[in-house]
Amino acid sequence: MKQTILRILHYCRAYWLYLVLTILCTLIGISLSLIVPVMIGKAVDYAVGVNQVNFGGLGKTVLTLGILVLISSLFQFLESLCINRLAFGTVKNLRSELTAKLEEMPVSYIDGNARGDMMARVISDIEILSDGLLQGFAQLFTGIVTILGTLIFMLTINIKITVIVVLMTPLSLIAAAKITSLSHSAFQRQSELRGNIGALTEELVGSQKLVKAFAYEERAEARFAAINQELCEAGRKATFFSSVSNPTTRFVNGLIYAAVGTVGALGTIGALPWVGTMTVGSLASFLAFSNQYTKPFNEISGVVAELQNAVSCAQRVFQVLDTPSEPDDSSCEILESCQGRLEFRDVSFSYLPEKPLIQHFSMKTQHGQKIAIVGPTGCGKSTIINLLLRFYEVQEGEILLDGRSTKEFTRDSLRSQFGMVLQETWIFTGTVAENIAYGKPGASREEIIQAARAAHAHGFIKRLPEGYDTVISDTSGLSQGQKQLLCIARIMLTNPPMLILDEATSSIDLRTEHRIQKAFETLMQGKTSFVIAHRLSTIRNADLILVMCEGNILEQGTHDELIAEDGFYAELYRSQFAG
Repeated sequence: MKQTILRILHYCRAYWLYLVLTILCTLIGISLSLIVPVMIGKAVDYAVGVNQVNFGGLGKTVLTLGILVLISSLFQFLESLCINRLAFGTVKNLRSELTAKLEEMPVSYIDGNARGDMMARVISDIEILSDGLLQGFAQLFTGIVTILGTLIFMLTINIKITVIVVLMTPLSLIAAAKITSLSHSAFQRQSELRGNIGALTEELVGSQKLVKAFAYEERAEARFAAINQELCEAGRKATFFSSVSNPTTRFVNGLIYAAVGTVGALGTIGALPWVGTMTVGSLASFLAFSNQYTKPFNEISGVVAELQNAVSCAQRVFQVLDTPSEPDDSSCEILESCQGRLEFRDVSFSYLPEKPLIQHFSMKTQHGQKIAIVGPTGCGKSTIINLLLRFYEVQEGEILLDGRSTKEFTRDSLRSQFGMVLQETWIFTGTVAENIAYGKPGASREEIIQAARAAHAHGFIKRLPEGYDTVISDTSGLSQGQKQLLCIARIMLTNPPMLILDEATSSIDLRTEHRIQKAFETLMQGKTSFVIAHRLSTIRNADLILVMCEGNILEQGTHDELIAEDGFYAELYRSQFAG
């Protein structure tokens, strides 16, 4: 916990001025508030004078008291203002760094974590961190300064009674420490379950059609109910301990206040000579200081519960920040252009060490060739693309582009040489024109329209309410085929030297697919293209067909050559056209 708090304070450096002002306002505000009990004691002595009430001294004291309270409140307001600027500014920077970190993370990390959980870390965990840790730290600092200040003032009034207060204080600290140790694990578990339930919710909402299509509602509710129940129990346990902490310390502090009042009153009337001489006003001041002294312990006990929750969330955030990013490639060469001659040379790769996938894979392509990759699900087709784009790094062997290792080039410049259309579409909130120009923001309207025409998307775009200026999103009502046409139009616009088509026409009807295939034929002229397809009719004219199974190439050749071999490909082809 200490290390996490120190790390959060490290992020406050950019707002050090607000931190200094917070400390300064806190010190001034607390110093003024500590003078208040002294003035109260004087007012009491003026009011219970031996012979008569000193109205002149009482009036001045009350006026001074009011001014002190007003100025102290003003500095407390400024303290809150500064700590808010400090907290929200720090959290803004932390959230920006976390988002930037996610952009640098290896694809393997993103694939291995639920999206809902990652969203929870960026949004809710950081909000809890802001409310609990930074705000709680301010209260903790204020409490410590108040305790030290009141202790000094009490010593100036009566050392012996002050010793009694100090000796009884550990009772409050022991109670708070015990409860804090019990609540930490509960808050940590609560944070984990909050991420789990966020991931499950994102999964169920994002796949609502499939949930309903497979009548999965009851099982989905059961899964949600199980996690929700566990989250409820963890939250209840954490809240119970945090709720017990404050009343417990209040009870102990009440005992301290009662003991001070009793001993002080007896000392005032001379019943306890060892206490020393005290006036009624001195006793009133001491009781006020005693209350101020014990009050921070009540607040700190509540703050500690918030800190426990915030620290658990901060640890989840730092887990992401501490995960190694993709290796820095700034010293590598920027690839401006290429001919598209690719070679896989004895490449081996597996996602899990105990499950070998691609083993000693070799392949060589020439400029402008169309390479089709076919095979059963899980054979490694998409993995080839992941390695080609360096989403994952090869574990053995190497991949060459124009005779040079792809590791010699920066990842961004390498990936910019590929145009990619995947089975899964992605549409962001923006106009149709902005979606098409995603890879070429400076494209003219004429270029956008030409790309849409080439992708056979112009017709349905013109039927939209605002045409190319219609604002769309992933949930705006476009069909899956229309979304895919927009994704294809993006590639038509960027016109890269190499293409990757991963089931690019799987969501399009046969009539539109026929037109798209013609557009692809035009687009692929002079470009090295990789096509992953299950419909073998779409790859009959490929220059090279790789037939994969369990990470190995079983057969390779043209369509006619593979049919003539009458092997696995021929059997697969006949099974698709058996009718």
